Amino acid sequence: MKVIINDNVIKVKVCSTKHSIINGMRNKVFDDSFNGMLFFMQKRENQKFWMYNCLIPLDIIFMDETEITEIHSNCQPCNDIDKCSSYQGFGDNVLEVEGGFCEKYGIKKGDNATFSMV
Repeated sequence: MKVIINDNVIKVKVCSTKHSIINGMRNKVFDDSFNGMLFFMQKRENQKFWMYNCLIPLDIIFMDETEITEIHSNCQPCNDIDKCSSYQGFGDNVLEVEGGFCEKYGIKKGDNATFSMV
């Protein structure tokens, strides 16, 4: 699957089950097969993510359907469960990309995403 934001094509792995959403980018790195992780959440509401046991910094993009409602940039990995920061935003979709991606490609709050299976 692909997510397109401002002509930037992001190849994503999709997380839609409770287990895959909880695990997310934990102990994973991007490679040639994907450079983003897309979370289809169960409800349109405030979502909360953290970086526990992630290996690389991430930009976390919250979306209400296709509109970006919040971006947290360069979120740092955390290995101490008691000291991990959480990142919040409203919506039903969350996209994680490599830290600095949004700044590099000019992606900002209010932009819209397109989802493609091709």
